[in-house]
Amino acid sequence: MRSRKLTCASINFIVVLLSQSVHSQLQVGFYGNSCSLAEFIVKDEVRNSFFRDQGVAAGLVRLHFHDCFVRGCDASVLIDSTPSNNAEKDSPANNPSLRGFEVIDNAKARLEAICKGVVSCADIVAFAARDSVELTGGLGYDVPAGRRDGKISLASDTLTNLPPPSFNVDQLTKFFSNKGFTQEEMVTLSGAHTIGRSHCTSFSNRLYNFNGTTSQDPSLDAMYASQLKQQCPQGNTNPNLVVPMDPSSPAITDAGYYTNILANRGLFTSDQTLMTNAATANQVSQNARNTMLWRSKFAAAMVKMGQLDVLTGNGGEIRSNCRVINS
Repeated sequence: MRSRKLTCASINFIVVLLSQSVHSQLQVGFYGNSCSLAEFIVKDEVRNSFFRDQGVAAGLVRLHFHDCFVRGCDASVLIDSTPSNNAEKDSPANNPSLRGFEVIDNAKARLEAICKGVVSCADIVAFAARDSVELTGGLGYDVPAGRRDGKISLASDTLTNLPPPSFNVDQLTKFFSNKGFTQEEMVTLSGAHTIGRSHCTSFSNRLYNFNGTTSQDPSLDAMYASQLKQQCPQGNTNPNLVVPMDPSSPAITDAGYYTNILANRGLFTSDQTLMTNAATANQVSQNARNTMLWRSKFAAAMVKMGQLDVLTGNGGEIRSNCRVINS
């Protein structure tokens, strides 16, 4: 028992250290003097939205991921398209699946009313993701802030900067490595799929058109595949048809994602592929056995992700409207 307590204490200490050893220009409590209610207001908006629709939490975590992996954590994913520019949010990787924009809008409007031109949209997205993890039962963590907002958003940038659900473990490992993450951190961040939903189009090939010799992915549990076929009928053309990523607890940040993979019930190819490599399979098993360990690793990985290619100091701008670059 004492050993287990020491382990948990060590894990929490590691999370604190990782939270502190960040980009020198990002700071925990960055708005302490300039807009002291910033994090409280964002959390209040996330909480209000969550009580209306629990699925928004997964949307906000995904929004942060899709922001940071394309041009860094600069809120470029929030910018609306114009007649002359197709923005990130309207790329096939983001539209119609990305959600939570209205939560960011509401938080920004409240912040502009009391701290005009102070809090960046990029920081709001980072705060909202943390609050979503916490609201769904994950481990809360300090978010270093001071990001500034980017001025460029191109749908074409998503093509090479967001991993598709068809990636295998080698492709995922290389992709995350290019972003500065270890293979273990890739497995850890994949656990975000423990909450939220997926459109049928993201995995229907595993049910009906897997390869030239078999229509159904043989690595997919047969009973689960049967359930998915009922929810996503072959030939269905409804682009809004969705299923939960983790049917047993779709709004709880727990280790259910890893338990599902061990039972051959990973929804995406990119989920189930984690069992095809000895090292990643071992991490899946470890995370499934020890939820607290995974939650701690996930918190640390989210802090690290939030530092990807950030704009600070005089870089970028502080948008007054998160959807539009300042004129």
